[in-house]
Amino acid sequence: MENNDIVYGYHAVTESLQANTGNKLYLQDDLRGKNVDKIKALAAEKKVSISWTPKKTLNEMTEGGVHQGFVLRVSEFAYADFSAILAKAEQEDNPLILILDGLTDPHNLGSILRTADATNVTGIIIPKHRAVGVTPVVAKTSTGAIEHVPIARVTNLSQTLDKLKKAGFWVFGTDMNGTPSNKWNTAGKLALIIGNEGKGVSQNIKKQVDEMITIPMNGHVQSLNASVAAAILMYEVFRNRL
Repeated sequence: MENNDIVYGYHAVTESLQANTGNKLYLQDDLRGKNVDKIKALAAEKKVSISWTPKKTLNEMTEGGVHQGFVLRVSEFAYADFSAILAKAEQEDNPLILILDGLTDPHNLGSILRTADATNVTGIIIPKHRAVGVTPVVAKTSTGAIEHVPIARVTNLSQTLDKLKKAGFWVFGTDMNGTPSNKWNTAGKLALIIGNEGKGVSQNIKKQVDEMITIPMNGHVQSLNASVAAAILMYEVFRNRL
């Protein structure tokens, strides 16, 4: 059972403290150095109490994660409202909303968040069921991007796609037989669906896609890791905007 109310590691803890989500800070009792001083000062500024804790206890708290001596208890992750992401999109020229259709690997979600932050993605939508949510591993992998990219959780992806279409979004999916990504017309309001790591975009969702996009590949392997594929397509939109 993953402990969803902690983040760990120097960067993740710093970002969470800065975002005012920290409740209690656990520092390794024999840790010294400028990173410790920085985090202590930040915790003091944010009025977060500090508990000096043996390394063994921190290892148990993080279930063997690489905590670097920094563990922070945080409030439950604050998901955005879907309506807030739509409102944000209305303020942007060429918004891109990512829809993650049943992603299960927290490292994939974390690295997608990093790229989404780097390429000014408007927001990310994930399903409530049978998919990874925001966990400590996601927060750590995202290296703080999680505080900057709104993530909404919805019960029904299909209904959400209908709402996006009503709001004037073009819906794109990814599969093997589509428009090559370098010929993708990325003008307008875009909703891009990234499929599950093994199965891709689910059949019922495919019916709602306006156009399938394919990343050209010339090697022996016929598919890319979900977060790599997502990154290539995010950068395609980002490049066309510049």
